[in-house]
Amino acid sequence: MKQKKIIANNKKARHDYFIEEVYEAGIVLTGTEIKSIRLGRVNLKESFAKVENGEIVVYQMHISPYEQGNRFNVDPVRPRKLLLHRQEIRKLIGYTTLKGLTLVPLNLYINEKGMAKLELAVAKGKKLYDKREDIAKKDANRRIEQEVGRARKYE
Repeated sequence: MKQKKIIANNKKARHDYFIEEVYEAGIVLTGTEIKSIRLGRVNLKESFAKVENGEIVVYQMHISPYEQGNRFNVDPVRPRKLLLHRQEIRKLIGYTTLKGLTLVPLNLYINEKGMAKLELAVAKGKKLYDKREDIAKKDANRRIEQEVGRARKYE
């Protein structure tokens, strides 16, 4: 069994948001876009998702134009519809409207069937002091690991 091949990762999302829940969504793409994705030419840094007319749409996801695509290439940052089950869309509508949470793409990957999938997170924004707290924890853990490594080295 093949593993999923991660194409793009949004590291900034975990830094800027508390992740509440994660959903797997398909994406509506054109032929040249999927070819470009398979080459790894995707950027999720500034991307976000919104609910529009009962559908989930992802914005600012940059897929570079495919070199051999010529006239079939589309706008690299066009809005793209996400494919989810109706119940999941209803849940996401509830999260975004009632609880005030946001939808953030975490990563884009190709699954074992060769389909491009997007991991979409329901997230709550972090405040500056939360970010500082996370950085301090990571720094402390890094120092502990270094000391443990040094102690093992001298055993």
